[in-house]
Parts: sequence; C-alpha cells; structure tokens
Amino acid sequence: MTNLYFIVVTVHVLAAIVWLGGMIFFALVAPILRQIEDDAFRAQLFDRLGRRFRVVGWVCIGAMVLTGVEQLRARGWWGTDVWGAEGFWSTRLGGALRWKLAIVAFMIVVQGVHDFWLGPAAGRTIPGSQAAGDLRVRASWLARINAVAAVLLVYLLAYLLLQLITWLLSFAGT
Repeated sequence: MTNLYFIVVTVHVLAAIVWLGGMIFFALVAPILRQIEDDAFRAQLFDRLGRRFRVVGWVCIGAMVLTGVEQLRARGWWGTDVWGAEGFWSTRLGGALRWKLAIVAFMIVVQGVHDFWLGPAAGRTIPGSQAAGDLRVRASWLARINAVAAVLLVYLLAYLLLQLITWLLSFAGT
C-alpha cells in the first residue's frame, strides 16, 4: 500500500466522521432548538443550520464515494472481474461489502429526500404552522433513520476491516 492509499483512507474516514457527526448532532442536539418560542427565529435557525450542513454533507458524500471507489480499486475489488466472479458475493468479505454498499446507497437516498425535498418544503411553510411542524417531524425522522443506518454502517465497517485483516493474513501463511 502506498502513501497515497493512506491519504485516500484518511480523507474517507474524516469525511465519514464529519457527515455522521453532523447527522448525530442534528438528531440528538439540534432538537433542543424546538424550545425557542419565537417561531420565525427558530425556523430561521433551523434553515441556516440545514443549508450550511447540506453543503458540508454533500461534499463529504462526494469525497466518500470517490475515495471509496479508489479504495476498492486499490485493493483489487473494483470491476466486473471481482464483482462478477462466481461466489464473491457469498463470501464473508463480499457479503459485508454488499451490505455496506447497500446501506450507503440507502443513506444517500434518504439524505437526498431530506435535503432536497422535505427540508426545503418545511422552510417554505409559515413558521409555527401545522404544515411546518408536520414537515419538520418527517425530516427529523429521516435524520434519525439515517443516524441508525450510520451506526449499522460503522458496525459493518468494523466487520469488513476484520475480514480484510483475516484475508491479508491468509496470504502471509502461504
């Protein structure tokens, strides 16, 4: 493995930390903003936080996709030779990778719905209205669902790393 590979992994991990940390912040900390009584001020605060994190989050998602593809390529796990190989997806490594990719795809879709549909729709409603409240509740549930998926993703990452170590060690003994 080269220094470039370690830089790619570092960028991937840092982008994941920022993205997942931001989601966890919004799911666990930002709800305290509901205690602000001024509806217009509360809505403006959520809107500004959401807009800022939307940019940060999508930059992180882009970085994770690019660095993730590079990691797969560098390990020799990218392309039809591997993905189309008989039995690859039924191995522990292939199964863990399949689940990780599926969860990442799910999280990106949920994030897109949250960021480009529910969030903006909530921002266009009258602060304090029933419609605004309903949209914000839906958006907050999507954020929580993504946070739970993120925890599952971290678990799978740990599993995938253990499988990688086992796979690498199998070559050391030959």
